[in-house]
Amino acid sequence: MGKHIVAQRRGHGSLTYRSPGFRHISEIKHLRDGNYKVDDIVQAPGRNAPFLVLKNERNEKSYMLAFNGAYVGQDIAVGDSVPAKTGATNFLSKIGDGALVYNIESIPGDGGKFCRTAGSSGLIISHGNYVSIKLPSGSTKEFNPGCRATVGVVAGSGARDIPMLKAGTHIKYLKSKARKAYSVRGVAMNAVNHPHGGGNHQHVGGPSTVARGAPPGAKVGRLSPKRRKKSW
Repeated sequence: MGKHIVAQRRGHGSLTYRSPGFRHISEIKHLRDGNYKVDDIVQAPGRNAPFLVLKNERNEKSYMLAFNGAYVGQDIAVGDSVPAKTGATNFLSKIGDGALVYNIESIPGDGGKFCRTAGSSGLIISHGNYVSIKLPSGSTKEFNPGCRATVGVVAGSGARDIPMLKAGTHIKYLKSKARKAYSVRGVAMNAVNHPHGGGNHQHVGGPSTVARGAPPGAKVGRLSPKRRKKSW
């Protein structure tokens, strides 16, 4: 009798493959309008970018992604009337062309979805009905002018340049991000462990695409094509 493959176990959302939320310091979203001061810079488990510990006039603590050049005691402003300088959070419509921004909202008010990893940033290209931003992948995406973003580049860009040196260090690094440290091909397994396993030579043995409407536990591997090509 076979058993569920690893990808299906991850899709079912068991505790083994769930993100270790108890390690995370805080959820990162854009702050409320106001003035803040950097109280400390800390490393956040599960992220490759450090956090800024901020305090407002009422001495309330909050967090945001650190940017290049941040220092303890720095003043940070959030709001639609603040100048677009490094560390300031404002609407995309208020940030000029050519500015580098990070933690960009996908839709207004979602707190930030794009350009959140260490060393990443987006380049504002043009303004119009939508704001065009060049993302780190090289693609250009249009955003609602009412989306907010922070001016600057995410700190920690040299984190991946440091060699791991040991396999155990790499495993712990990926485990903090709830990611697998290694992956074994299904065709290299035994038939009891994977539908692609077994046989006299390594081959899938049938279609490898998965229905687009499959449930999370079964939606693994290659998805079915969005459209079929005409045969004539």
